[in-house]
Amino acid sequence: MATEAWLKTFLSDHGGIAGTVHLLQGDVLKLASSVNIPPPVVKVTEIIPKGKGMAGLAWERDEVVATCNLKNDNSGDVRPGAKAVNAQAAVAIPVRNAQGGLRAVVGIAFMSERDWSEQELKAFEAAAASLPDAG
Repeated sequence: MATEAWLKTFLSDHGGIAGTVHLLQGDVLKLASSVNIPPPVVKVTEIIPKGKGMAGLAWERDEVVATCNLKNDNSGDVRPGAKAVNAQAAVAIPVRNAQGGLRAVVGIAFMSERDWSEQELKAFEAAAASLPDAG
């Protein structure tokens, strides 16, 4: 699958240890690919409604959603399932189509806690824009 190969490269290029690609299908995000995500988390993240969890919030807010520590996040942005991923920091990145509308959300998780500058988050967005179109 093209999205899985792309995701593995994206994780490698950015030092991520786990990640997901959710594609917008109708009025939900559907899991297209995952790398190093525990099966119970895959199951509960197969379909994401707008506004739920980091991916759903990235869609709703139309901006990158980040946490420096998945397990200890108290913002309400991180769902309990995400806390089961063996990682610390994570970013959910909206990917837009040519018209500027959302087409996907890419998630990437890191082994250690991190804080990101606005410039780093913009770089993630630019890199995620290379996600191949489904189909």
